[in-house]
Amino acid sequence: MPDYDYDLFVIGAGSGGTRASRVAAAHGAKVAVAEEYRVGGTCVIRGCVPKKLLVYGAHFAEDLRDAAQFGWDVPQPCAFDWKRLRDNVLAEVDRINGAYTQTLENNGVEIIPQRAVVTGPHSVRLADGSEKTAARILVAVGAHPAVPSCPGHEHGITSNEAFHLDAIPKRVLIAGAGYIANEFAGIFHQFGAHVIIMNRTQDILRGYDLSIRDRLLQISMMKGLEFRFDAAFEGIDKGEDGCLTVKMSNHEPVTVDMVMFATGRLPNTKGLGLETAGVDVDEKGAIKVDDRNRSTCESIFAIGDVTNRVQLTPVAIREGQAFADTFYGDKPTTVDYGCIPSAVFSHPPLAGVGMTESEAKQKLGSVAVYSSDFRPMKNVLAGRNERALYKMVCDGETGRIVGLHMIGPDVPEILQAAAIAVKAGLTKAQFDETVALHPTMAEELVLMR
Repeated sequence: MPDYDYDLFVIGAGSGGTRASRVAAAHGAKVAVAEEYRVGGTCVIRGCVPKKLLVYGAHFAEDLRDAAQFGWDVPQPCAFDWKRLRDNVLAEVDRINGAYTQTLENNGVEIIPQRAVVTGPHSVRLADGSEKTAARILVAVGAHPAVPSCPGHEHGITSNEAFHLDAIPKRVLIAGAGYIANEFAGIFHQFGAHVIIMNRTQDILRGYDLSIRDRLLQISMMKGLEFRFDAAFEGIDKGEDGCLTVKMSNHEPVTVDMVMFATGRLPNTKGLGLETAGVDVDEKGAIKVDDRNRSTCESIFAIGDVTNRVQLTPVAIREGQAFADTFYGDKPTTVDYGCIPSAVFSHPPLAGVGMTESEAKQKLGSVAVYSSDFRPMKNVLAGRNERALYKMVCDGETGRIVGLHMIGPDVPEILQAAAIAVKAGLTKAQFDETVALHPTMAEELVLMR
């Protein structure tokens, strides 16, 4: 056997790369991981973790307004200190970054704080010019926000910069209508900004059930968010006062204080040297892999967002675990991509697992749909007209639940347990046989008609 520096060299210490490195090392492999920025990756440093903390902060805006109906005398309007929240969130990011680093070190993984690029099937070059060799190379470099190429695009920001703003702008235009756009729209709105969501199509949150996303659109518009559909960028002009005028197709120009791009994410493969090892990528730059995460080069593997299979942190973690167990733990494992639950932490949040009603009708033909459209108890006392919607999609022949879709307070927390039942193939009858836990919103799952 050739004498390599490492059994495994991982490029990228995000959620997937960290899991693969730690588990492979625990199985006895000699592992190094190169990370050019900070250990933790998108999710921990500039994604789901800090964003969820901002979502929590934003929810207080409504909770404090609702408090009066529950007997609390809260001054209105309440003062909000963005910098205090921002700095507290960034401090928590620092703490988690340290915890991730400590975990890798405790498992004997060598952390190399440099960019690494592939130079061959078994070799990488670090930023300092040194070369390292490994029996296997795992690419886990994630993805980055896509930015439109319209004139003036340099005046906009992405979600990466949103966590470091000096102040909340008064007027915000968010380009895109996916989960990042809708989540930040809710955050900025609750912090006092006027929000415009601009999208090149007429759909928001493609992939989620139509009834659920329609409900989010209705609620968002009731709260004062504006939408510009069938709108493509024609240019962004920055005035002497710093304001940005956005020109778009099919709509009049709008002037705002900040433009944020949330128009998708692209794999971080540019300049990575993959061609030197014969690693194929698709038209978006994603690394092509098989069900064992192996690329077109026998010794190079890839996991996470860089493969563009399912851009979710838990999926990257599963892929990292499966890779390490397969090649270093004598436990061949593949990831099952069926029935992956997902959530959008909008205001209110939504969540779903399995097939939408439309998908089920196309694939199964015979479909039974049950729903519960209700006003949560807290909203009733608070005088808030916002309604929740739960929807169950079943195979019309067997009663097996093939999809579950929800919008309302805390539905991501509720769906996690319910997703187990959908994954296990339980039926509507079995849900009906379960006694309701009253009074909860979750009991609607076993009361749907």
